[in-house]
Amino acid sequence: MVGSSIDSILKFFGDLVRVVRLTDVIDILIVALLIYQILVLIKGTRSVQILASLGALFAVFVFSDFFQMRTVRAILGNMFDNLFIVFILLFQNDIRRVFTQVGRSPFFARANALHDSQLVEEVIKSCVSLSNKKIGALIVLERQADVLDFVEPGTIVDSQCTKELITSIFLPVSPLHDGAVVIRKGRIYMAGCFLPLTLNPLTSKSMGTRHRAAVGLTEETDAMCIVVSEENGQISLAMGGRINHQLDASQLRRAILESAGS
Repeated sequence: MVGSSIDSILKFFGDLVRVVRLTDVIDILIVALLIYQILVLIKGTRSVQILASLGALFAVFVFSDFFQMRTVRAILGNMFDNLFIVFILLFQNDIRRVFTQVGRSPFFARANALHDSQLVEEVIKSCVSLSNKKIGALIVLERQADVLDFVEPGTIVDSQCTKELITSIFLPVSPLHDGAVVIRKGRIYMAGCFLPLTLNPLTSKSMGTRHRAAVGLTEETDAMCIVVSEENGQISLAMGGRINHQLDASQLRRAILESAGS
């Protein structure tokens, strides 16, 4: 009995090898690589949420079709009939990013360096120092998504992340103090960057440009943005399109480490 089952399995794979051509294997690998690359590019961005929403709508469509819910089925059916156009409208920014990423060797996700306690401590010490002096600052902690696809690039620094360097960048006499600092892979990669402002109408009008920029970038990516107010020295942390104000050093540390571990 067992022997016949093994023979059947061997016969199946033998027939499969004879039918499948080498070009078919290459074809499948290319498609799989393209799908993987797209998933890497959208990881940590709002596009993942959009895909999840489309999946939920498709489940509702199947449910309505099974139970003959004609109105719901008609509405969703029209949308899915034009799915190609819907994808272009929803993912136009990501499609643009796919083409701009060609040639950058983006086949592997970037490592999340926020688990480095030394890095976190340097960032926190610099924020506390700037807060005490009421010097405004905007620091971007990159995670999985490439934030440079969403910001206006500044000056490449590519230096070790230290309290002294961060503080000096945001001093009023520094030519880079108006923009944001981007920390990537545990290093200060770029300074003087300008972030997209949030367009959410529910955002408080009392928030300044730095705070609105921090919220705007975290709406589009999984990055964390730390803001130091130059008016009152308050430290704020933006994540996922939301911002928490009036954080002290311990609260900021806990929020960063908890988010880095998620």
